[in-house]
Amino acid sequence: MGIGMFMAILDVQVVATSLPTIQAALHVPPNQMSWIQTAYLVAEIIAIPLTAFLTRLLSMRWLFVGAITTFVLASAGCAASHTFTELIAWRVLQGFSGGTLIPAVFSAVFLLFPPRLEGIATTIAGVLALLAPTLGPIVGGWITHTYSWRWLFLINLLPGLASAAGAAFLLPREKPNLSEARRLDMISLALLAVALASLEVALKQAPKLGWVSVLVVALLALTAVCLLAFAHRTLGAAHPVVALRRLGDRNFAVGCLLSFILGVGVFGSVYMMPVFLALVRGHDSLEIGEIMLVTGIAQLATAPIAVALERRIDARLLAGAGFAVFGLGLALSATQTGDTDFRQMIVPQIVRGSAVMFCLLPPTRLALGHLPLLEVPDGSALFNLMRNLGGAIGLALIDTVIYGRSPVHAKAIIASLQNGDLATAKAVGIPPDLFLGQHGPIDAATRAMLEPMVQSLALVRAINEAWALSAAITFCALIVLPFARRPAPPI
Repeated sequence: MGIGMFMAILDVQVVATSLPTIQAALHVPPNQMSWIQTAYLVAEIIAIPLTAFLTRLLSMRWLFVGAITTFVLASAGCAASHTFTELIAWRVLQGFSGGTLIPAVFSAVFLLFPPRLEGIATTIAGVLALLAPTLGPIVGGWITHTYSWRWLFLINLLPGLASAAGAAFLLPREKPNLSEARRLDMISLALLAVALASLEVALKQAPKLGWVSVLVVALLALTAVCLLAFAHRTLGAAHPVVALRRLGDRNFAVGCLLSFILGVGVFGSVYMMPVFLALVRGHDSLEIGEIMLVTGIAQLATAPIAVALERRIDARLLAGAGFAVFGLGLALSATQTGDTDFRQMIVPQIVRGSAVMFCLLPPTRLALGHLPLLEVPDGSALFNLMRNLGGAIGLALIDTVIYGRSPVHAKAIIASLQNGDLATAKAVGIPPDLFLGQHGPIDAATRAMLEPMVQSLALVRAINEAWALSAAITFCALIVLPFARRPAPPI
């Protein structure tokens, strides 16, 4: 099951690194390229909250086998696509099937393992879930450099089929409960699908069009209306599509908020590092992946420690320490310069990587560890949905900061240069002797020469502000944690 989840998460990252290659191969218009990712993410975010219903309908065994088999078939379809429309259709199917795998694995931790092994099982699931975004750039870069973009999808076939076969033989043999289909509230399902889809598209478009553009405001308004209608209908339903009442449990609600915050930090850091390394330092996808391996190594090294401490220390204290250190790691990256590269990124990556498992294991236990077994699938679906929503909203905010603040910084840098600020000139990269010899306003030729250097420094400063924003959001976890009750210790 872990292999299947790893493949689904990895797929998003490996494809992201190779979007320009796919665009050129299929002659996709540049302004449509992002839909290759958006189609997957919209389908995934709709599927995640439906996992509990599908588990009751099909049983965990057949849900997983069906989902991973569909994911494999959709991957083959993506690889065989010859047009943009074909690829988008297969990406939607791939995203929906992949979206059910993540909460299914976290449900299995509490449904299949005794309490003494839950920590180890959660760690394995957590490492796979968080390691995939880190390895994605290097795997995608290597495949694209060595083979072709089609192998980004073909690599899913053999592991996926092996995972499906293993699950069919090893998972508990429960009978599907097809009568659940008669209880499905189609209106609630439609409201949820429209709300999540419009929210995802709005978050993708907001940094480009502006948060007050007509399209974005309309999509956000549609999201709000559909969510309110969904909540009103679901809270009064005898058999809700999503168990929203579970949010009345204080520890579950706190755990979901922590999952949301972790999504902001993890997805944001995995996004900002490639942006900086590609646009400022000029590295290709393979080099970026090699630099980012430090985070993955730190995650693996600290995972056994997290397991040992998670069974001995109050989950609230452990989570607090984890989020404090993770926030520090994000803040350390908010002081980058145009010369920052692998050596300067080692310490922030080690700090973040060593803290991640402490931000995942305790919140998972807070949210799911005390639930009755029948409620675990519903809880896992909401818990994982919150992490994905945190990532989506976080990336939209980060893009808004980076691409909204860069022009502001560029104007400020030019004004400082015109005022003779030597420190700014050094930051831009202008030799002091040349700068001190310049008198009066900057002429057109000099401005054209300096433009790329100014834009690069402006981008660095905007990315630093995005790192600082991510750190501030992460530190908010320390405000949320005191509201949680002390969880029962593992048996």
